Amino acid sequence: MPKPEKHVFVCVQNRPPSHPRPACGQKNCAEVAEEFYWHLQQRQLAGKVQVTTTGCLGPCSEGPNILVYPEGVMYAGVRKEDVAAIFDEHLEQDRPVERLLMTREFWG
Repeated sequence: MPKPEKHVFVCVQNRPPSHPRPACGQKNCAEVAEEFYWHLQQRQLAGKVQVTTTGCLGPCSEGPNILVYPEGVMYAGVRKEDVAAIFDEHLEQDRPVERLLMTREFWG
């Protein structure tokens, strides 16, 4: 497997309903992860981009959260409909999607 240029981490953390903190799992993160995998396949970017589902990335109240390395760019409140823009702008053109960036309060 070639070393990817970008590595995308998609939070899929779940917590019990009685837990005091929210989780990305309560905010449709599974469909966001599925959309990342779909675009990865459709665009044939497996050698350039790696997508990994992960546990908590930190700012649970802001999720679903996505983290892209090597830049260390974190996205907040990502919806299935936003994934194409992340591929188009960030993963293929190296321009982070400004409207989805995590606020400095949580990341930065």
